[in-house]
Amino acid sequence: MKKLFVWDLHGTLEQGNHLAVIDISNEVLRRFGHTERFTREDGIKLYGRKWYEYFTWLLGDDAYEQAMLLQEACFELSEVNPAMQCDGIAPTPHAVEVLHAIGGKHHQILISNTRPANLAIFLEALQLGEFFPDGRAFAVDQHSRDTRRTKAEVLAEFLGDAHDYDEIVIVGDSPGDMRLKEVGGGRSYLFAHPEFEFRECESDFRIRDLRKLLRVV
Repeated sequence: MKKLFVWDLHGTLEQGNHLAVIDISNEVLRRFGHTERFTREDGIKLYGRKWYEYFTWLLGDDAYEQAMLLQEACFELSEVNPAMQCDGIAPTPHAVEVLHAIGGKHHQILISNTRPANLAIFLEALQLGEFFPDGRAFAVDQHSRDTRRTKAEVLAEFLGDAHDYDEIVIVGDSPGDMRLKEVGGGRSYLFAHPEFEFRECESDFRIRDLRKLLRVV
């Protein structure tokens, strides 16, 4: 029985990125002359939003245009300064163990909302690239004004490209991840780290330990 495991990255296979987001955001705010700053607690509260939404939350909804400029500056800074972007991030506990177990029997792909350049940096820093070679890791830039692809479209394209699976297992931390079940069926696992609340959405299962997935390998 061949299964496809569909993974999200941030907040699922990775931990600590919410702190790097705050550090980068505050540095960009400083460079743009803003006096406002995010706190580490804000990073937990806002985690999962698009980057510009951090700034509209901080500066006000009428600061949308400025928020988009700040978001672009954050991406540029994170790409030219990978050390800052990856400071403090690490694989989720037991992620490598679980990925190894799945990879020995089934296929797995990664679909992330980040940009392609950033995804490559993250996979290298986390040392997870071996599990997602070319054609198995997809970056869907959901932060731009003119987003052209969604996670659902990427998954549909992958499944339509002569791939046939007996079951699809979706693992992520957001409503958008859970809706991927609408593309090809299967079962969905909503994940949350201990310090975060589960996002409000429908899922088949809720887990805080990736080893729970070993039951379906």
